[in-house]
Amino acid sequence: MTRVAGIDCGTNSIRLLVADVHPETGALVELDRRMTIVRLGQGVDKTGRLAPEALERTFAACREYAEVIRELGAERIRFVATSASRDAENRQDFVDGVVAILGVEPEVISGDQEAAFSFTGATGSLPGDDRRLVVDIGGGSTEFVVGTREVEAARSVDIGCVRLTERHVRHDPVTTEEAEAIRADVRAALDLAAATVPIDSAATLVGLAGSVTTVAALALGLPEYDSAKIHHSRISAEQVAGITARLLASTHEERAAIATIHPGRVDVIVAGALVLQEIVERVGAAEVVVSEHDILDGIALSVA
Repeated sequence: MTRVAGIDCGTNSIRLLVADVHPETGALVELDRRMTIVRLGQGVDKTGRLAPEALERTFAACREYAEVIRELGAERIRFVATSASRDAENRQDFVDGVVAILGVEPEVISGDQEAAFSFTGATGSLPGDDRRLVVDIGGGSTEFVVGTREVEAARSVDIGCVRLTERHVRHDPVTTEEAEAIRADVRAALDLAAATVPIDSAATLVGLAGSVTTVAALALGLPEYDSAKIHHSRISAEQVAGITARLLASTHEERAAIATIHPGRVDVIVAGALVLQEIVERVGAAEVVVSEHDILDGIALSVA
């Protein structure tokens, strides 16, 4: 077994996984998994730059993760950065800061690479060999990947919960007009994705990342967030629609009072739920299989 550390730095959150991985079988034994909301993509859609305060929040999380990695003795580290740092003019400031703290350079990967990691991480523990559409709803972008055990087609499009919230939401609760503007962006992005990925050809829809797992926690009626109960749960299309409607009608204060919604997602979960609902309806899925294993697991496996 090889002890590795994988870090996934997205638009909304940065996450760490330290695990022992068998390099031949891909078996993964998790030692530490944690997530910090840093909102690295704050304002990037508008300014094209990473905000100084967003960089400092991210670097603070990196310092915490560096200590965990040292304590657990990971032999190799891979740091992958996704949508926000792809889009930013000043991404070198981000790269330099990460190197200074962790000693490794963040790989600002393409959307296609991001999709491949997500697929590998999500499907590795799923039984069977049916054709799957894996959807990873992030803060800045959403990845669509179709395959069985290998990726057949993938596409990343710029619809994420942070990006869409910053672009369209000005009221509390979200107005009908704002919700329709988000839906229109998602539908246009789905048209783009469908041009290269047969999104309606898979037998199973697999949903990843915080927007999906939060909707699942709400649909399951959990009193608090429980990853073991959420992982591989099946949420019906009707449940997705019901939770989305409930979130649309809620105020920021009402969402903040729900224990299963992370404080860092309170302001963006409405857009995330809308993205999920539009995808479910577009592909005609009766349900979504929810996975807690995602790009982070794919990164860890790639290191080993």
